[in-house]
Amino acid sequence: MLGKRVATALVLLAILLPPIFFFDAWVWGAVTLVFLAVATWEWARLVAGVRAAAGAAAGLAVAGAALLAWRETAGWPASFVLAVCAAATVAWLWLGPTHLRAHDARRGGLALAAGWLLACWVALVALRAIGPLALLAAMAIVWVADIAAYFAGRAFGRRKLAPSISPGKSREGALGGFVAVAVLGLLAASSPSLSSTLPARLVDAWGAPAAVVVLVALAALSIVGDLHESLLKRQAGVKDSGTVLPGHGGVLDRIDALVPVMPAAMLLHRLLG
Repeated sequence: MLGKRVATALVLLAILLPPIFFFDAWVWGAVTLVFLAVATWEWARLVAGVRAAAGAAAGLAVAGAALLAWRETAGWPASFVLAVCAAATVAWLWLGPTHLRAHDARRGGLALAAGWLLACWVALVALRAIGPLALLAAMAIVWVADIAAYFAGRAFGRRKLAPSISPGKSREGALGGFVAVAVLGLLAASSPSLSSTLPARLVDAWGAPAAVVVLVALAALSIVGDLHESLLKRQAGVKDSGTVLPGHGGVLDRIDALVPVMPAAMLLHRLLG
């Protein structure tokens, strides 16, 4: 299993890193659109079954291709990116916790799922347009929170965070993730080479205390996304969202925490000017 995970991770890096660093943003958009279409298929299959999944994935792919063509010919207005990311962020802040409290991640159906995934894709493309470091820094908020929560949970975890949804997560682990995001975010903000990243821009605009609050809020939002997908799988009675990534499960398993955070991160970039 470990060998499969490592091999899959290396293949993913080989696919994703060149578009981030060496090609125009539209290449990144095309590559990630494929991944998001697969994630849509997985989400739709969990919500409405296999028959609906193909149509949902095809619909998102067509919509994404049209948006990418629009971006390359006329450019996305700042207001478009702002509206998409704001709508997705508000929806996650409101509906995400609501779904978790109701123990029903299928609410909203395919339309909501496709909307959330398409908004994540728009944010990924817009973040890449700012620059590779801005994109990676936004994604790193999720990765740092997840990795730190895992190790803090193993070392100190006592109280379950959401035992009926994801028994492995603990409150102590979540706290460890918040601390790691805050500390590493402030360290990143102090580096001149990372001035285009969200932590640095938050510190410059609002000061370190406010930046910490926002970064922790983004880490908390990543947990909402993670728990939401865990609940979705629990309702469907499956362990993984799919099998397309050997050793890792499905695409949705790998991006569940990114889906709510990327639009929120891009929204903050827009609000910061």
